[in-house]
Amino acid sequence: MRNKNNLLFHTFIGLEVEIINSSDFALIGLKGKIVDETKNLFVIENSNKEKKIPKIPSTFRFLLDDGSFVDIEGKKIAFRPSERPKKIKL
Repeated sequence: MRNKNNLLFHTFIGLEVEIINSSDFALIGLKGKIVDETKNLFVIENSNKEKKIPKIPSTFRFLLDDGSFVDIEGKKIAFRPSERPKKIKL
């Protein structure tokens, strides 16, 4: 189960997310479900549309399985999902 302590070591696909800060002001407040992830992008689905969101200039609020929220700066997770467990420094 994903929680605040181990979220960075899991995949983000399937989580609900909200963009709480971004250099692109049009993205702030965007909510949806993560359907794909690359090194530098999240693909978020909302209203049956997919939107590509760059990780580095954004801050994300993730809704976890237990109903709690975690805020993470995109530059801290800008790795390939398979490489993230090796590169994350807590």
